[in-house]
Amino acid sequence: MAARRPYVRPVQAGWWRRNPFFVRYMAREMTAPFVALYAVILLAGIVCLASGPGAWAAYVALLRTPGAIGVHALLLVVLAYHTYTWFGIMPKTMPPLVLGGRKVAAAGITAAGLVAAALCMIALWLLAGAFA
Repeated sequence: MAARRPYVRPVQAGWWRRNPFFVRYMAREMTAPFVALYAVILLAGIVCLASGPGAWAAYVALLRTPGAIGVHALLLVVLAYHTYTWFGIMPKTMPPLVLGGRKVAAAGITAAGLVAAALCMIALWLLAGAFA
């Protein structure tokens, strides 16, 4: 008896574009490199801050150039979308949250995450203003 060949499911290019769920999923996943880029920018700032006033002044001067402002404007939009979708999927990926004997609604978890992110952003903005 001849051995059976394994079934190989054909994968068509652009399969994810046919379903809005997968389009949103892929858009969220495509924001990850932008998050990594911003992490590198922030890490460079921390290194410059630790290196002394001259390095910090050069870093701040670089951030004030038109190119850096444009990159940060793009990153703001992309990271805002990433943050919104991240907290949107949080209730689906975590165990049920029970407070006071009642299950917290998914919308409440998402809203709490978005408020926490906004408060952290405001705190960092104020902190950055203190160093500028």
